[in-house]
Amino acid sequence: MALDLSGLRRQFPALDREWTFFDNAGGSQILGTAIDRVVEFFTSSNVQLGGSYAPSVLAAERVAAGSQALARWLGCDASEIIVGGSTTQLLANLALAMAPQLAAGDEVIVTNADHESNIGPWRRLPGVTVKEWRVDPETLLLRAEDLEPLLSPRTRLVCFTQASNIVGSVHDVAALTHLCHEHGAKVVVDGVAYAPHRRLPVREWGVDYYVFSLYKIYGPHLAAIYGRRELLAGLAPINHFFIDELPSKLQPGHVPYELMPALPAVVDYLEALDFADVIAHETRLAARLLDFLRGLRGVRIHGAATASAARVPTVSFSVDGRHASQIVRAVDAQRIGIKHGDFYARRLIDALGLGDRGGVVRASMVHYNTIEEVDRLIAALASELCPKAAAIRPTAAPSG
Repeated sequence: MALDLSGLRRQFPALDREWTFFDNAGGSQILGTAIDRVVEFFTSSNVQLGGSYAPSVLAAERVAAGSQALARWLGCDASEIIVGGSTTQLLANLALAMAPQLAAGDEVIVTNADHESNIGPWRRLPGVTVKEWRVDPETLLLRAEDLEPLLSPRTRLVCFTQASNIVGSVHDVAALTHLCHEHGAKVVVDGVAYAPHRRLPVREWGVDYYVFSLYKIYGPHLAAIYGRRELLAGLAPINHFFIDELPSKLQPGHVPYELMPALPAVVDYLEALDFADVIAHETRLAARLLDFLRGLRGVRIHGAATASAARVPTVSFSVDGRHASQIVRAVDAQRIGIKHGDFYARRLIDALGLGDRGGVVRASMVHYNTIEEVDRLIAALASELCPKAAAIRPTAAPSG
């Protein structure tokens, strides 16, 4: 059964505009119901938590409901969820809380493909030996056969991405986690680029820590880390010395009260989606764009050049002899939002040799985008990259 795109799009106020948004991997549009919950908090319970007076009790209930909704979505306990302003901050906090457990000579494995938020904090840990798990240079995939030789009895932690925010490739988190656990290592998985497109059964995968951005799954500017309760309980507190309960001991300054009430609306929306339909629709969107790009001389698609369920609809490319910013500015003029750069995966962009060319051009789609919007992007790219053929319009296709 196809997605009801018209009905879905009506739930996102920003989509009722002249712009087409293809920068969703940087931040999706927010649900109208989530906006309503934030406004409701400001207008009826914008007070400090912890009071016995009614508005304070209501505020506490609304904040708690946000954590409870996330727990329902992930299939875990609310005490296993740490919420903060960004994945960068949350992972920095996690490294700080984990540092006392690590001794000189302990080993941590990071990749050269992740967003820097899941690399930098681990590289900064004092006394720890850091090993780098590199992507296959041809496929840009993280392969188990390249990880296994890096694992040793001293490996304490392996940090890797579930889906690349540059090339969209999806890695088998359950299998990789099992491999790490066999060698006695824990895992920290960056699910930011994956979370907008699939369900997140963290306990089924067996992961130890899992981080994702709520503002990229149709909510407000927040992020969350899931951690197995026994592991979170063993971390050093990074809040005030007299706060040692979960999750507060790992949430210095608490959470943004006014944004937490939006999360039940986000989870209600996600739970109503048929993700088999989401995957099918997003695969059609990616196929449309990738099929066009494959036919252009001088254009290099980074990662898998064909669409499938093994990649999310995040498409990056570069053009021979062109700075990436030139392509993006031309598309800007057509009121289509895409971006260029390294997207904080600087190490991967450097490995691709694209740092001095503005990185990659990235178009990232989600389920609320339509085939017609992709065709608008194709027409804009055609005008810039193959002007002689720009008059040839893409064949229309149903958007469902």
